Amino acid sequence: MEEKLKQLKILAQNAEKENRSLLKSFSKKQKRLVDDLFHTAHDEVFAYTDCLKCANCCKTLGPRITDRDVDKMAKALKLKPAEVVEQYLKTDEDGDLVFKSMPCPFLMSDNYCMIYESRPKACREYPHTDRTNILQIKNITLQNSYTCPAVFDILELVKKRI
Repeated sequence: MEEKLKQLKILAQNAEKENRSLLKSFSKKQKRLVDDLFHTAHDEVFAYTDCLKCANCCKTLGPRITDRDVDKMAKALKLKPAEVVEQYLKTDEDGDLVFKSMPCPFLMSDNYCMIYESRPKACREYPHTDRTNILQIKNITLQNSYTCPAVFDILELVKKRI
């Protein structure tokens, strides 16, 4: 998998100009069409994608943690919210709570999440390719194509269908 992820960075880099152009080409008036294209591609790609074989997002991306996330994690860990913040979190340069270090402190050796049912919202929604109004996050989608093989594949499917 590590070799595949190295290849992903090269593939994403080679496709970035084309992907950026694709995402830029969509107008706000095409919002529904774009969402439908991405949702269909998302469903198709995740029919064969096993995130547990990769977990690159959990190894490399630090999600923004909300107060609600802290409360849910605290309950799952049987800790007080302040203890969760003290043990696992820090405030980043944007003033957001994030994990102190990566990979995620809750990622186990088999790529399962120790707090899966109580994981942060950003983790639950990643890679965001099935959300409504995908055009609002086109830059994030482009960035995610470097990290997530599924996002790369979704962009490739969308390009073929345009």
